[in-house]
Amino acid sequence: MSEHGDSGRTSGYAASIQHEIDHLSDYKMYGQVMNIVGLLIHVGGVTGSLSVGDHCIIHARGGRKVICEVVGFAEGNALVMPFSAVDGIGMGARVEVSNAEPVIYPSDEWRGRVVNAFGEPVDGSGPLPSGGIGYPIHASPPSAQMRKRVGAKVDLGVRAMNTFLTTCQGQRMGIFAGSGIGKSTLLAMMARNTDAEVNVIGLIGERGREAKEFIEDHLGEEGMRRSVIILATSDESPLVRRQAAYLTLAVAEYFRDQPKEVLVLMDSVTRFAMAQREISLSAGEPPTSKGYTPSVFAHLPRLLERAGPGLDHQGSITGLFTVLVEGDDHNEPVSDAVRGILDGHVVLDRSIAERGRYPAINILRSISRTMPACNTLEQNAAVNRAKGLMAVYEDMAELIRLGAYRPGSDPQVDEAIQYHPALEKFLTQEIEEVTDLELSYQRLFEVLNISRDAAPEQPGAAA
Repeated sequence: MSEHGDSGRTSGYAASIQHEIDHLSDYKMYGQVMNIVGLLIHVGGVTGSLSVGDHCIIHARGGRKVICEVVGFAEGNALVMPFSAVDGIGMGARVEVSNAEPVIYPSDEWRGRVVNAFGEPVDGSGPLPSGGIGYPIHASPPSAQMRKRVGAKVDLGVRAMNTFLTTCQGQRMGIFAGSGIGKSTLLAMMARNTDAEVNVIGLIGERGREAKEFIEDHLGEEGMRRSVIILATSDESPLVRRQAAYLTLAVAEYFRDQPKEVLVLMDSVTRFAMAQREISLSAGEPPTSKGYTPSVFAHLPRLLERAGPGLDHQGSITGLFTVLVEGDDHNEPVSDAVRGILDGHVVLDRSIAERGRYPAINILRSISRTMPACNTLEQNAAVNRAKGLMAVYEDMAELIRLGAYRPGSDPQVDEAIQYHPALEKFLTQEIEEVTDLELSYQRLFEVLNISRDAAPEQPGAAA
């Protein structure tokens, strides 16, 4: 490393140490537990020393220390929720006020590791090296006016995504689907096949049984080598599940500052929203739409806006966030809110999955907001022609399946029927199969019998 790099790292360590020293208190302040209702603990005697979002430590029976977060105030008491079980906490238990700001210290050695919501290793591979610079878990996104525009295309290795839903560096896309349609499998395919330098994967509220299967079977050794996984299972407290989502973005911000091109994959935003709903309802916030509280819709943009292009000297965070659509209703509150924040949406359709086409992406209901500006004229022509053929077939699909359509009645329908099998085969892709950006378009041209010289190659600017 150069002398300049050494001095930069030294100054970074010094700044981090100074930050920790600045937050040390000259004395310790204690309160006591006044009441416990469900997961909500009322703490008295510390209201002037705490604010919402601060942490405190409850000294439970047997010397156990329970870390809690302040979620509100009522009747002169601080309302706190524990990150772990409330077992052993009783009336009058001592509560220690913590002045430490929630901060993590990521490093390049985190790649290939699995950590929990506190940045602690949970993969049994030994201690996790710490970096020299602290990254706050609850950070603010870069200024909108100072950010770069979205960059070049990101190769996701999936034909349907590369062609019909092209994603650019710094773009944020939502993957909307009901349960059991293949969200996790699609995420794993993209994590393993993408050309991004680093993957940061947040498994929020994941089934404990499926976590290891996702890592070993779907992601594989190749995908894991350049990935950091943040895991919070469904049995953990809502505070832990929510913090895991924020930690995912904090780790991504570290790699963005290296600078590297980062791909964030989060499964799922809905479970983050559900965790925030549990926290808000426990604190007494009134529910609004389908039981979700107003603060849920305030926290969603704070999380999602942290992904995106960085400053001029930074990389970008490209985000792919899954949304678990309740009851296959794509207009339910969380889906509707997330769709309005992100830069495009990918809809996985249960009817497509039921007929055996995976990934079950409904091309006609999905959109990438960086298209068509990021494509060449010939690429846009091919995409538009394919979507037109699929739309015509979709309109007549019921009559075709019933045998009520007579060939020759409509030339457009006849053409759509002719191309339908080839387009379905193009959109079907096995988990182990990889198709890069250039080959994806080449195969689409072949399916549509389009010559690559049919239109001039004139690249458009990314939106």
